Amino acid sequence: MKVLLLGNGGREHALAWALSQSPLCDTLYIAPGNPGSHACGVNVALDALDFEQVLEFIGDKDIGLTVVGPEQPLVAGITDFLEAKGHAVFGPSTIASQLEGSKQFAKDFMARHNIPTAAYKVFSGDYYAEALAYVDAHNQYPVVLKADGLAGGKGVLIPENREELLAGLEELRTGSLQDAAQTLVIEEFMPGEEASVFALCDGEHFEIMGTAQDHKRQLDGDKGPNTGGMGAYSPSPLLAEDMLNSVSETIIAPTIAGMAAEGNPYKGFLYVGLMMTSAGPKVVEYNCRFGDPECQVVIPRLRSDLLTHLVQSTRGELLGEDIVFDQQYRTTVVLVSGGYPVSYDKGFPIFGLDELEKVEAVQVFHAGTKDQDGQLCTAGGRVLNVVGTGSTLQESISMAYKGLESISFEGMFYRKDIGAKGLNHVS
Repeated sequence: MKVLLLGNGGREHALAWALSQSPLCDTLYIAPGNPGSHACGVNVALDALDFEQVLEFIGDKDIGLTVVGPEQPLVAGITDFLEAKGHAVFGPSTIASQLEGSKQFAKDFMARHNIPTAAYKVFSGDYYAEALAYVDAHNQYPVVLKADGLAGGKGVLIPENREELLAGLEELRTGSLQDAAQTLVIEEFMPGEEASVFALCDGEHFEIMGTAQDHKRQLDGDKGPNTGGMGAYSPSPLLAEDMLNSVSETIIAPTIAGMAAEGNPYKGFLYVGLMMTSAGPKVVEYNCRFGDPECQVVIPRLRSDLLTHLVQSTRGELLGEDIVFDQQYRTTVVLVSGGYPVSYDKGFPIFGLDELEKVEAVQVFHAGTKDQDGQLCTAGGRVLNVVGTGSTLQESISMAYKGLESISFEGMFYRKDIGAKGLNHVS
């Protein structure tokens, strides 16, 4: 089978690494890919949002399966478009992708199907005064403000007082998030620790595809603005077998059954972000694709064949599929450009990766890099994912931090406490 993987980030490098090892994979194309994925297959200059261009490539190369990595083309409808032309696609339909594409869609869906989540209210139009009055009337801080549309993981603000609320509402109305925040969802704040569970779905059945814990805030101690993710570890000690079974029964199964009952069967990766509250796990958010950087710590643990799983998902044949993981921990620390997630410069040379090629317990996935006249350079906010492996969580954390010591580029920044919260829950 010839496979086309759409995307160019750290998630796609991790998926490419796994897909390239499949005995089912004849040739792997990554569009557009990055300098890291180049070692896994053939990088091709395609725009995933140019559906006609993608369709032409699929026909020219006789692609057997298209795997969609990022959320933007899924929400824009690439699965429906390609399936209508007779091509197999791994990824949810346009409407099913609205679980991520619209916070209002997701919250209303959970309300209809009694899936545990935070209480909420939706505001649209010129909502500044109405939203302010609503929060003032309840006078409960922190409060959660969510831009309804896609915002690259940065569309959630958590004001802790009225001054921050005023600034947050103004940012949503006039700042970089205004396109995504045409509609606003205000939620009650849920105290607790976050964890993520991933499910592989075929429209009717699902299998657990690993657990992880992400670190969204820019700074140590979960301070600073939200980012696309500063690091992650897997598996999450908060989701041991009994708790994972409970999440499957009370959250994932009703989600898959509810989507099917409404005529929008869910196929693909389902990311469920959870808050582990005193009342039990509740949904923070859905994503319609694998998390990034969670993918980079879950996929290296996979011991069964990823491509086989994806094919069975697209064919509705997932029932009973045996998804096997190793017993090791993985921790990734994301190396970012100075100033991320606000403003940052690109094009700085990256040094030291060669030294890690022979270190068995450290893996590097490229996120925002480019080749510039034979020199690897920075090309994004999140630049590299350094993944450490260990038989314990502490060992995997130590390997990740030891590995990144050899890497340098101007302005390089990273959190120093990735995985530390998890250590509180392991013996």
